[in-house]
Amino acid sequence: MADAHVVLGVTGSIAAYKAADLASRLVRCGIAVHVVMTRSATKLVGEATFRAITGRPVATDMFELTNPFAIEHVSLAEAADLMVVAPATANIIAKIATGIADDLLTCTALATTAPLLIAPAMHTAMWENAATRANVETLCTRGVCLVGPDEGRLASGGFGTGRLAPVPELLGEILRILGRDGDLAGRTIVVTAGGTREAIDPVRFLGNRSSGKMGFALAEAARDRGAEVQLIAGSTSAPLPRGVTIVRALSAAEMLSAVRSSVAQADVLIMAAAVADFVPATVSDGKIKKHDAGISIDLERSTDVLTAVDGPAVRVGFAAETDDLLENARRKLQSKRLDLVVANRIGEDVPFGADTNRAVLIGANAEEELPLLSKRELADRILDRVVALLGST
Repeated sequence: MADAHVVLGVTGSIAAYKAADLASRLVRCGIAVHVVMTRSATKLVGEATFRAITGRPVATDMFELTNPFAIEHVSLAEAADLMVVAPATANIIAKIATGIADDLLTCTALATTAPLLIAPAMHTAMWENAATRANVETLCTRGVCLVGPDEGRLASGGFGTGRLAPVPELLGEILRILGRDGDLAGRTIVVTAGGTREAIDPVRFLGNRSSGKMGFALAEAARDRGAEVQLIAGSTSAPLPRGVTIVRALSAAEMLSAVRSSVAQADVLIMAAAVADFVPATVSDGKIKKHDAGISIDLERSTDVLTAVDGPAVRVGFAAETDDLLENARRKLQSKRLDLVVANRIGEDVPFGADTNRAVLIGANAEEELPLLSKRELADRILDRVVALLGST
């Protein structure tokens, strides 16, 4: 994303303040953000806010050029890898749909050949008006990406559809579009994440401490490199990624079924989920009552997902160990027919649920010990190896 340029159009919706959060998140991704504001938007959020966040001039007027060497709307349109209008009022949607270009934002939208993403925000009655619906349909038929609006409490005090889509959802969709030509473009990657819950009775289960963060980081990184991502999520505590297909699979049996269904058309399977090795032999139909003498629960071996599933071309597994890390990981590489194992030592200096991880990447011909990295950085290091493996198949 380091060379990506996003033109962010901000219009006169009360949700304009959320665009500042979106701009900040884009900048943190290394993206150059060029903000274009309508005059109405400047009544709600100051230009100085966006200038401080992006480190760039904010464009508001056709005749006050911030770039002395080019016509403003043309230079912005040509610089854009993606143009985003968030929030987009009914007025701006109508203008873009009908080709009206009477201010800097609409001129830029008309002049750019980059993909266009629009995030509507308005009162429910305006969103449901036949004219707005027709304009939105027109834009969608032209390939414009529409995100939202959401349902919820509105600025008017009422409740309905018209709220700006959540900023994480907008960010995920933006990164998906920007990564469409990445080194995993055209590839389908299945990622599993989180732990499983194995029922004991209707209210209790056996589980583990997996948060899902590592699997989610892998799904986001693959999405940002152009892959079509199918995320099979077990029990998780982290926010779900945006811009990927999500399938819930809460038990080991459900995880096995979901993976079997997903890998048929996949190029890569990355098993980051912590799937239960043992499950209760029987599940009580009713809640098990407390007994002074306690109870015993018989466990049986669950079906190992990687052993039971054939394909796809590249298979990546994880080995979380307290002892003999490298020996166990190497054994797993062979026994489960894997191309790469990500080996983690449990309880060293990275607790469950942390945002960082320390790992050893173990392949058939090479082993690489990595330093402490953020899970997103580790995800990209893993995908670097995946890209190389795909190139050799």
